[in-house]
Amino acid sequence: MPETARPFLDISQSVTGRAWVDRLDAAAARNATAIGQRAGISDILSRILAGRNVGIDDAETWLDPTIRALMPDPSTLTAMDALAERLARAITDNERIALFGDYDVDGACSCALMARYLRHFGLDPQVHIPDRVFEGYGPNVAAMDKLIDAGASLIITLDCGTTSDGPIAHARQRGADVLVIDHHLSDHELPPATALVNPNRPDDISGLSYLCAAGVTFMVLVAVNRVLRQRGDTGLPDLLKLLDLVALATVCDVVPLVGLNRAFVIRGLEIARRGDRPGLAALGLAARINGPINPYHLGFLIGPRINAGGRIGDAALGTRLLALDDEHEAMAIAARLDELNSERQRIEVEAVEEACATAESEIGGGEGPPVLVLASANWHPGVVGLVAARLRERFERPSFAIALNPDGTGTGSGRSMPGVDLGSAVIEAVETGLLAKGGGHAMAAGVSLRPGELGTFRAFLAERLGSSVRAARAASALKIDAALTARGASLDLLHGIERAGPFGSGNPSPVFAFPAHRARYPQIVGKGGHISFSLTSDDGARLKAIAFRAAGTALGDILMRDVEQPLHFAGSLSLDHYQGREQVQFRLLDIARPPR
Repeated sequence: MPETARPFLDISQSVTGRAWVDRLDAAAARNATAIGQRAGISDILSRILAGRNVGIDDAETWLDPTIRALMPDPSTLTAMDALAERLARAITDNERIALFGDYDVDGACSCALMARYLRHFGLDPQVHIPDRVFEGYGPNVAAMDKLIDAGASLIITLDCGTTSDGPIAHARQRGADVLVIDHHLSDHELPPATALVNPNRPDDISGLSYLCAAGVTFMVLVAVNRVLRQRGDTGLPDLLKLLDLVALATVCDVVPLVGLNRAFVIRGLEIARRGDRPGLAALGLAARINGPINPYHLGFLIGPRINAGGRIGDAALGTRLLALDDEHEAMAIAARLDELNSERQRIEVEAVEEACATAESEIGGGEGPPVLVLASANWHPGVVGLVAARLRERFERPSFAIALNPDGTGTGSGRSMPGVDLGSAVIEAVETGLLAKGGGHAMAAGVSLRPGELGTFRAFLAERLGSSVRAARAASALKIDAALTARGASLDLLHGIERAGPFGSGNPSPVFAFPAHRARYPQIVGKGGHISFSLTSDDGARLKAIAFRAAGTALGDILMRDVEQPLHFAGSLSLDHYQGREQVQFRLLDIARPPR
């Protein structure tokens, strides 16, 4: 562990093999004290802020982020002015506009944002969401021809297009203009779009690279509103009412919850809780959500149902649901997505079992490869991203899962870990001819393989990422924000902690240690092998607790076996709403035996 990391409870090796360290080094601890004195907040909340590199002068904005304070001028994004002018002209001239979006939540939200905006002006855009299996990611020539043949003179790609040189060039040759709104990485020459706005394009210096595509789309709409207002247009749409869609995409695309993204999510959750969006309300009912919508609901209950359409069903269902206003149709689509999600879960469980068995045999009793690259003809292409995520979580290394076709080709997804840039490695593999197609960002990537490329791709990743994976794993000590007791983990404390949220990528959920507590009444619940239990302190206080996917793991074995032994527990806290009652729930991350 780093020299500056201070051990926590003297735990050098937990049940999962990790050291526990204080998230705050000496300098950060001093910063926490200063934040607490300046802002007048609790010691624990000030420690949480300091542990996320929030400075003394930034604490107030962090605790109360607003769109007004954090929204930059959209023109700071390269090519924004050209794109906004072209789109404004299309609106004024009532052009036939087509939208081409990605099949994930970010793509669905981006398309729904743009569709709702255009409909405000009486336009009815065509919307095309590609089939994951038959079309793959991004624009293709056949789809562009279909949109142009139907009359589109302007095509807008959303959450895709940055690497689609051929299809975009084809559309331009046919006389259509193409606007690209994206956020994916690209190190090669940009396609010949009419205008391309992407904070991750090489020549963009806006500092907004952390935005998801829906966040970029929102910035585009702000810029277009400005152009139309300057031309004297009135009755422009209230863009703030669309922030629930931006919040949903921001959480589900796992982009860093920093800066403007935090304001998007906080304001978007306020909009979502009103229940005015029929699609979101219907999904909330289908997912049986209790209590006010929060980031967990967006990321783990609503998002997967939207994604289910793109994974194993009709890829356009999510966009249609988020763009419509008819409650009855919304309920019908949400019910269908719920069914598809259940089917997706069944397919995923079977694939994960096979993948984990293969990985265990490949790793054996040794260290194993730095990057897992597994492939099977039994896996549905729509769940390989989920399989990769499970592999990465279980084996603590970047992982790819690839669905093989009978002809030897394959499509797959990869998931990474902090400190390992998977997207750049995949782009490099494509540029050197090792892969047919691929792209992504630091934490996730997608690939298409030709016959015979699997072995060379596996070897390339081991060579290219081996050192960064080793460094990331060496630095994977569990960072603890503070120590608590079951009695001290009160509702008031948690409500105070939530002021530092929303938590997620880039703003990790606080991790608390509970020294010398006991796990009582453990039982396996749900289909995923979760274990519920009661975290109990010596004074009799109890916390409702859960260990996700713990059955059959080292953590699960201890929970089921050592029910009366005092142990150190580490995990995060969340609000649980059950039968109208609000209570604190503990999510287990690790267990350690007290040093003797």
